[in-house]
Amino acid sequence: MIERSEAEQLAHLVVLSLERGRAVEIDGLGVFFPDVRCGFRFEPRAPQVFIAYVREDREAAERLFDGIAAAGFGPWMDVRRLLPGQNWPRAIESAIETSSFFVACFSTRSVNQWGGFQAEIRYALDCARRVPLDDIFVVPVRLDACRVPRSIQRELQYIDLFPDWERGVRRLVAMMRRRAA
Repeated sequence: MIERSEAEQLAHLVVLSLERGRAVEIDGLGVFFPDVRCGFRFEPRAPQVFIAYVREDREAAERLFDGIAAAGFGPWMDVRRLLPGQNWPRAIESAIETSSFFVACFSTRSVNQWGGFQAEIRYALDCARRVPLDDIFVVPVRLDACRVPRSIQRELQYIDLFPDWERGVRRLVAMMRRRAA
């Protein structure tokens, strides 16, 4: 019996799913959709945007998630993307590594906290070191009139989402569109 390679097995599963009328999403690549005219159509993945925040800012982060999604990007946020039983530290690192942008949500509640938010920022800054110097990866946003940590403020321009939320989100989306083009 002839053994199939992993790539051949994956291709076979994709074809079977498409024949059964199901869309197939390949993480980091895009989605294959059934299409009666040509068998399938492929839509590449929208640029992924990792949203880092503290639990106390979840409502604002989810509002930002919705605004970024409405603009055609693929936002990633733990409460919306992590699956039950998933190894969340590894999933978060992977999401940061594969994102086109990392949006850090700073607020008076987040700047002095220890924990996951700070670790995510440090990891993103490490990832940013592998990005060409003229590219934008880490994008700090302020949810309120907080102070941005000096280490961030020294190197990166931030966007205020207050007092005019819509204007701030438009500015963020416009920057991401220019850089993703």
